[in-house]
Amino acid sequence: TSSSNSSMNKSCTGINFNFQRQFLPPVYSCVFIVGLLANGWALKCLLQNWKKLGCVNVFVLNLGLADILYLLTLPFLMVYYIKDEWIFGQTACKITRFLFSVNLYCSLGFLTCISVYRYLAIVHPMRVHGRMTVTRSVAISAFVWTLVIVQSFPGVFFLKTNANKSGCFDTTVTEYVEDYMRYSLGWTFTGFVIPSVITLGCYGHIIVVLCRKNNVDKVLKGKTLKLMIVLIVLFSVCYIPYHVFKNLNLWSRVLRKQDKCFGWFNGVYITHQMSRGLVSLNSALNPLVYLFVSEDIAVQIRKLHDGLRQISTCLFTNNQN
Repeated sequence: TSSSNSSMNKSCTGINFNFQRQFLPPVYSCVFIVGLLANGWALKCLLQNWKKLGCVNVFVLNLGLADILYLLTLPFLMVYYIKDEWIFGQTACKITRFLFSVNLYCSLGFLTCISVYRYLAIVHPMRVHGRMTVTRSVAISAFVWTLVIVQSFPGVFFLKTNANKSGCFDTTVTEYVEDYMRYSLGWTFTGFVIPSVITLGCYGHIIVVLCRKNNVDKVLKGKTLKLMIVLIVLFSVCYIPYHVFKNLNLWSRVLRKQDKCFGWFNGVYITHQMSRGLVSLNSALNPLVYLFVSEDIAVQIRKLHDGLRQISTCLFTNNQN
């Protein structure tokens, strides 16, 4: 028994807690630059046509705002992981982690709203004709923001910094990890599982309907299929791994608190840190969704592409001469 306990303790002390310092700063740096440029440009395109803002574009606009709110917190996290010390205080730590939660679940919420609207417009166009208005989209957006903020708010009350105030936990300190795990499981179900089932179910049904109908516009069918692929990538790369390994990591912390150690702890911890980097990519990948659901942004992309093609043609012609 003593040799078994010794082996288990060794596997606990073998957890590579330095991995996040090596992995997260470069990922956050790339996400910050790409995400800020892409979301900033997309929002600029939408705001230029503010008076013509459509129902779906209201959700796109809110999705972009949620992404930018999160992106502005990344420089603080980069400093934290590079220095291996949180120097901004308990309040700033809680705000940073709160904005991450708001961005993540607002993104899922607005992707769900976009999916439902697309589903109704394509599968039940006559039933919703005249009912899908900008005013209703604004009201639904306000409801999504309120719901996410209310559900994210309990996380603020969990202690985020350790005894010497040098850390900034994305969950909470070990003392309250059991309570946080219960909160996390509930939030995972309401904030991730339910929106995921609705979103993927809507697009799955849309694809079936489009494939059965022979008179469907090929452009619409192509855009919908591409959007479905983007959403599958978003969920497979960003959202699913994060929620799975976040809760597994919390469970491993509960077991370690009970002096139970297993060899898989290190693998779960490292994979969880990788999933934290991957989930932040949603802020850089969401602009791909805008491209397929917002005609205003698609038009601007085509104009940019045509402009770049003309410039490259002129440069090639001049070089030939």
